[in-house]
Amino acid sequence: MGEELKTNPDWYLARLDRTPTWGLRYAIIWAMGFSFFITLYDVINVGFALPYIPFIVSASQSSIIASLGLWGYVVGAPLFSYFADRVGRRPTLVFTALLTAIGSFGDALSVNYPMLAAFRFLTGMAIGADLVLVMTYMSEMSPSSKRGRYTNLAFIGGWAGIGIGPFIAALIVTSIPSIGWRLVFAVGGILAVLALAIRAFAPETVRFLTAKGKFTEADRLVSSMEVTSMKRANLKSLPEPVIKNYFIKNQNPFTILAKPKYLKRLLALFFLMFFVYFMDYPFLVIPETWAKYVLGYSGSLLSQIVFLFGVAGIGAFLGSILLRPFIDKYDRRKMTIISVIIYALGTAIMGFGGAIRSPYTFFAGAFIAELIGVGWYQLYYQMCVDNFPTSARATGYSIADGVGHSGGAIGLLVIIPLIYALGNIGGWLIPWIPAIIMTLIVLLVTPNTVGKRLEELTSSPL
Repeated sequence: MGEELKTNPDWYLARLDRTPTWGLRYAIIWAMGFSFFITLYDVINVGFALPYIPFIVSASQSSIIASLGLWGYVVGAPLFSYFADRVGRRPTLVFTALLTAIGSFGDALSVNYPMLAAFRFLTGMAIGADLVLVMTYMSEMSPSSKRGRYTNLAFIGGWAGIGIGPFIAALIVTSIPSIGWRLVFAVGGILAVLALAIRAFAPETVRFLTAKGKFTEADRLVSSMEVTSMKRANLKSLPEPVIKNYFIKNQNPFTILAKPKYLKRLLALFFLMFFVYFMDYPFLVIPETWAKYVLGYSGSLLSQIVFLFGVAGIGAFLGSILLRPFIDKYDRRKMTIISVIIYALGTAIMGFGGAIRSPYTFFAGAFIAELIGVGWYQLYYQMCVDNFPTSARATGYSIADGVGHSGGAIGLLVIIPLIYALGNIGGWLIPWIPAIIMTLIVLLVTPNTVGKRLEELTSSPL
């Protein structure tokens, strides 16, 4: 290798992007999948736990507790993601797994409302950062032609948190009402410890290493990934790397994001995530509270609704698998439009089922919303990863998605008043309109990212 290539970042990135398969241990994908599992499990389990926590006595208290976790996302995602852009993906991932464990066990051991509120915020800080960092890590370490499919493996593992997690949580809280809510939170802590154990052995990403000029480490890592991927693909050689010498300037993340090219992407993706989360989190967290306090469900009918909503969560897991054949073939922006529209229709059907006291209509709507609305959420995450350069990727993603969670935090506080004002169907349908509008704006201001190198999307060739 010539001296010029040794210090050319694109030499290492082009070699990575030509590999035919994932070049690291599959255990790393499992660890990243655990992270998503914990995140979505946590989102769901708080909804199942809230009606059974003895020191929560009203719908407003439930909404505040759920909202505090999301405000933690808003603080933790940009804070820790900025750290990841400056110091590294790997050390930040290790730290956030530790913080998730501390927060989850704190939730489980809470003895009063203020204690639970504090630990929900702490848990949210860690999980909000994890949502960003897992997708960033997977995308930066995957070959460009299969970026969507490899991140989808971690996504599927995580979305089992919505598919299996609700069933587990619903079974626990309905079987052991007195302490079941504590056990539900404790499971999240145990999973975080497992993720931490595996993450400790994960390498730093090639893109971060080259951005920081650590070319010796990058070469050693890429060489190992090339050998592993050739063995998995049963190849004796790889095609020549296509080096395009992209201009990659290592700047402060906020300096990069202030540039017009990235600022318009950032604003479009932020408002998309804000308005989607505005209805997404009420759907994931509030139906049990809505059924109890607004619809007046109680006893066996309430237990039936709680259980059916848990079973409907399997739809999200199935949806994440359904997405896999399409994620690297079709324009993700256009698929997002379809997803949001179906999500809105599903929640409206759920609202109708609740209003007419038909548990199975309620279930059908919830299942549709889970299958395509929640199950296809990787589309949003992938667009957030793809649209920002390496030196600002985690920070840009964290503002769009992490700060975008403020929409969910606000939605959790206002969804019950909106339902009272707009009715059980209108309250679950009309607030989706801004999200649908934003999908069209994103289509106009961001590029089609399918099959393209990350540097092609965020840099210009020299």
